[in-house]
Order: sequence, then structure tokens, then C-alpha cells
Amino acid sequence: MQEIDLEDLKRRMNNAIEILKKEFSGIRSGRASANMFENISVNAYGQVMKLRDLASVSIPEAKLVSIQVWDTNNISSVEKGIHESGLNLNPQTEGNIIRIVMPELTEERRVELAKTASKYSENCKISVRNVRQDGMNLLKRSHQDNLYTDDEQRDISEKIQRLTNEIIKEIDALSSNKEEEIKKV
Repeated sequence: MQEIDLEDLKRRMNNAIEILKKEFSGIRSGRASANMFENISVNAYGQVMKLRDLASVSIPEAKLVSIQVWDTNNISSVEKGIHESGLNLNPQTEGNIIRIVMPELTEERRVELAKTASKYSENCKISVRNVRQDGMNLLKRSHQDNLYTDDEQRDISEKIQRLTNEIIKEIDALSSNKEEEIKKV
């Protein structure tokens, strides 16, 4: 049986937080953000590609997004991908540049986005708890194989729980900040 690697558990829990941050960056909060366009899928060259592989996204003003499509043959595909993204954006094309003026969010849309953010953070917490459970199960098996004494098992178990509590607290803080950002008019 193997020893418990707390650093590995911590790394796995932090990976869940990184995924949460990426998901949060895709949630629109009334301000323009290049991250919103990270995961938009576009049908180009006979396959599904990410918008970031077909164009550069810049934010010249707080409420304006400028997307420069590298191949003019893909402009309509990029525009269609933006329409179908579910971000409720209205792209306007000028040559090989697509401009998007960020609309104000309605109160109803803000509540909907806050619920989405909450769902993302809950999924992240579930991932963290699953990592904790893996660690606890491994600890239990290691103890049964006499790799750890009762005191060592209790000590490691407390360390795993403390780590889990710290990570959950960080998730709550990220979630709270994102909800504030979404609700800010």
C-alpha cells in the first residue's frame, strides 16, 4: 500500500479551482472580457474549432469587443458561432473585423447568471470532496495494512480535512466575488 501524498491531494483540489476560474471567466458580467470568447465553437475548415484559433479578440473600450478574423472566409462562421454561443450578443461586421457592443444585462439575466455561477462552484466543491474521499479511502486502506498507527491516521485525516476546508473556503470566496460582479449594475 502507498503513503498518503497530501501535496498530490492539494494539487488535484487546486486543479478543480483552476477549472472553476475558467468557467467563471466565461460568464458575462456586463463588462467586455476577452475570456468570454475563449470557448466559443466555430465551424471552420470542415471542423469545429475554437474562436481563439481563428481570430484575435481585443477590448478597445469597457463595453466594446473587437474580433479580428485572420481568414476573411471565416467571418460568417465566426459571426454564426457568436450568435449560437448563448451569450446574447449582436455582432456587427466591418471588413474582417467583428465589433460587439456589450448590452446592459437585465435583472432577470443577472439572476440567471448568478445561478449558473453558483452551479459551477457547487460542481467544483463536489470535485474537491471527491478528492478528499479518495484520500480518506486510501488512508483507511493504508491503516488496515498497518502502514499507519491510529494516531498517525487521525493526524493525516485531520490534515486532509483542513486542506479540504481551506479549498472550499477559497471556492466560496471566488463564488461570492463572481456573484457581486454579476449583480453590480
